[in-house]
Amino acid sequence: QVQLVESGGALVQPGGSLRLSCAASGSIFSITAMGWYRQAPGNQRELVATVTSSGSLNYADSVKGRFTISKGSAKNTVYLQMNGLKPEDTAVYYCNAVAKHSVISAFRDYWGQGTQVTVSS
Repeated sequence: QVQLVESGGALVQPGGSLRLSCAASGSIFSITAMGWYRQAPGNQRELVATVTSSGSLNYADSVKGRFTISKGSAKNTVYLQMNGLKPEDTAVYYCNAVAKHSVISAFRDYWGQGTQVTVSS
């Protein structure tokens, strides 16, 4: 119904930068929000940043001032610019969309397959 494809994960040194990309495709009637979550080994998945269709932004306290989420110029795309990366940012990053695939369906969460970000010297 709705597919999310992420890209941009990599190995980077502390203090470095990365930009993650996510594109949603498939049978999309409406997307109300897109965002990024991450999961480190042994930890629960946690919110990193989200952006709503109206442009409202939300960030985890741990990334405020370092990460920036933005909508792409192409429809149904979102980016996460990550600066000042720290070893504790190491995790699999997942793209999320809250979407509905038809006028009568309900909004639900859709997830990408994840992209690995490793911050290490």
